[in-house]
Amino acid sequence: MTTPSKSSPVWCDTLRDVFLWRRKKLSLLVLLVSTATWVSIDVYQFNFITVSSWAAMFAVTSLFLYGNMLRLFRKKEQDLSCLEISEQTAIETARSIRQSIEQGVRWMCHVSAERELFVFARVVAALWLLSYVGSFCDSLSLLYIDMVVGMTVPVIFVKNEDKIKWFGEWTRMQARRLHDVVDEKVVKRLKNRVVKFTEKINLKKLE
Repeated sequence: MTTPSKSSPVWCDTLRDVFLWRRKKLSLLVLLVSTATWVSIDVYQFNFITVSSWAAMFAVTSLFLYGNMLRLFRKKEQDLSCLEISEQTAIETARSIRQSIEQGVRWMCHVSAERELFVFARVVAALWLLSYVGSFCDSLSLLYIDMVVGMTVPVIFVKNEDKIKWFGEWTRMQARRLHDVVDEKVVKRLKNRVVKFTEKINLKKLE
C-alpha cells in the first residue's frame, strides 16, 4: 500500500471551505439544497427520482435561459472552460479516493486483527449508538442532521476556540477536584472501615 500524499486535492479544500463557511454563497447553497431535498422527500413524501428530475430540469432550464440571454445581449458564445475537469484534478481525486479506501482497510485490520480491546470496545459502542439513533429516523433524516451539524459545529468551534478550550480546562479541573473530594471523603473512609473490619475478624480468629 502506498503512503498518503501530503498535498490535499482541490475538492478537499473546497469541502473544507464549505463546512467552515469560507465560501458563504456556496455554503448557503449547499444548506438550502440539502434542506429542500430533505423537506421534499421526507416531509412531503416525494420520490427521490421525481425530486432529482425536477432539480435537473431546473438546472438545464436555467443554463438554457442564461446562455440565450448572453447571446442576445452580448452576441458571443458562453465560455464553458470553467466547467472542464483537468487531468491533474482527476488524478488527484482518484488518488485521494484510493488513499481513503486504503486507510479504511488499515483501520478495519487494526480494529479486528490486532489485540486492541479498548479500540474494539469503542468501535462496537459507536456502532451500537449509531444503530440506536438510526432506529428513530431514516437514513435521509440522519444524513441531513449530519450535514447541518457538520456545517454548524466546526465554524462555531473555530470562532470560539479559545472559549471552548478554556471551558474544557475548567471542566477538567472541576472534575479533578470532585474526584479528589470523593476519594478523600468516601473511598478512603470505606477502605479504612474495610481494613478495621478485616483486622477485627483476624483478631477473633486468633482468639
